[in-house]
Amino acid sequence: MTLPVRPLTEESPLPFDSRLDAPTRLYALIPCAGTGSRAGAGGPKQYQSLAGRRVIDHTVRAFLEVPALAGIGVVVAPEDVVYRSPHDRVRVWHVGGATRAHSVFHGLRALEGAGAREQDWVLVHDAARCLIRSIDIERLIAACMADAVGGLLALPLPDTLKQAARGEVPARVEGTVERHDKWLAQTPQMFRWGALYRALERHEADGFRGITDEASALEACGARPLLIPGPARNFKVTYPEDFAMAEALLSADARRERTS
Repeated sequence: MTLPVRPLTEESPLPFDSRLDAPTRLYALIPCAGTGSRAGAGGPKQYQSLAGRRVIDHTVRAFLEVPALAGIGVVVAPEDVVYRSPHDRVRVWHVGGATRAHSVFHGLRALEGAGAREQDWVLVHDAARCLIRSIDIERLIAACMADAVGGLLALPLPDTLKQAARGEVPARVEGTVERHDKWLAQTPQMFRWGALYRALERHEADGFRGITDEASALEACGARPLLIPGPARNFKVTYPEDFAMAEALLSADARRERTS
């Protein structure tokens, strides 16, 4: 049975199934409160249509295909009246903040109210990375479950990296940066609820300045997250040309599903 959908606060979230009494549980947390200003689509990019579904629906679908997850929390803006829970494993929390870090921090509070514990794992994933596949999520889980810190999907930098001269317009090259140890961070990023909450809490007072993802918050505490090679297709849909690429890949996926 699908649970009733209602606006939720971080103080009173609808709980996940309390019968799941495993020593450690896994949850997904999907910040979905962005305005999509760079997408040029006239609205939040997470609600734009791609291959017959909205961006957020593709994203949530991949996580619903991972049976190990005890629940999925989607964090939307307080005024959001668009997104509704598609499944009884999904909760919608209207606690999104001004930045992604605010949304994740508020989402962690809601997740605790819904049953997450200190030792449970949380996989934070960008709503706009709608090309993620369940096989990639499961590979991250397998790599991190026995690790003391956790980690993230990331892509080893494939191209030559240039450093631009500061303040020059048009931009000019100042130098070439060694790339052999450089990675492009992706999501999901998987950390213990307690460790991630405390790491973000340290930066709440300054508006999470300098915290660009969950791994950076853990790094600021001295932790060294695992880097798990992720697929090139797991890019964040941001600019108009990204939508065209994502449409082509998702349409190809749908054709393979129909013929398999």
